[in-house]
Amino acid sequence: MKKLLVLAAIVSFGLNALPVFAQPEPTGKDDRLVNCTSRDSLPERITRLEKEIAKGERVYTAAELDRLERKRDEAKDMLRVLMLGGKR
Repeated sequence: MKKLLVLAAIVSFGLNALPVFAQPEPTGKDDRLVNCTSRDSLPERITRLEKEIAKGERVYTAAELDRLERKRDEAKDMLRVLMLGGKR
């Protein structure tokens, strides 16, 4: 009887741990662009942002697209300031 209870406990814990090992479904998003700053050069960052924005609402929510567009615009402004020496 004791062996049966131990076996049932092991099986129960094993079945509860299965969802932990499941792989998340790939979404096609580049989360590094949405949630944090990356260490790319400005032209590389602008190119990556434009590529992600082109994926549109089939991958990103409207709020995420707005955030990506703002980051792209900020990167373009920063590049322009660096190239022109602060002139607008």
